[in-house]
Amino acid sequence: MSEEKLVGIVLVSHSAEVAASVGELAKGLAGGTTAVPVAPAGGTEGGGLGTSAELICAAAASVDRGAGVAVLTDLGSAVLTVKALLAEGDELPDGARLVDAPFVEGAVAAVVTAASGADLDAVEAAAVEAYSYRKV
Repeated sequence: MSEEKLVGIVLVSHSAEVAASVGELAKGLAGGTTAVPVAPAGGTEGGGLGTSAELICAAAASVDRGAGVAVLTDLGSAVLTVKALLAEGDELPDGARLVDAPFVEGAVAAVVTAASGADLDAVEAAAVEAYSYRKV
């Protein structure tokens, strides 16, 4: 399965701990899959709260398997940083896409869908659909 082209997932949070924890939760709820490349990009290089273009780029490069990269973000400046990287055109891998989805539920849906071998459009659709998950 390691040769299979899978959609990579990058989780961008203002906190390194939050990004890593959401990644572990998503993989765990997807049956503990190790096949889907998931990388956290949380906090700053110095370990503080914030976002880092360098960490986002490194995470995206590490999960790129040729099927696209879904980037999910938590809050405002994370979104702005990813949008700026996408606008520059050469900072993120070809096929990288900012996904407008809830961070936790969207990450779980994205990882589960990517684990099935789905393409980037399907992974994005599953993550976006998480906005409609009802809790009552």
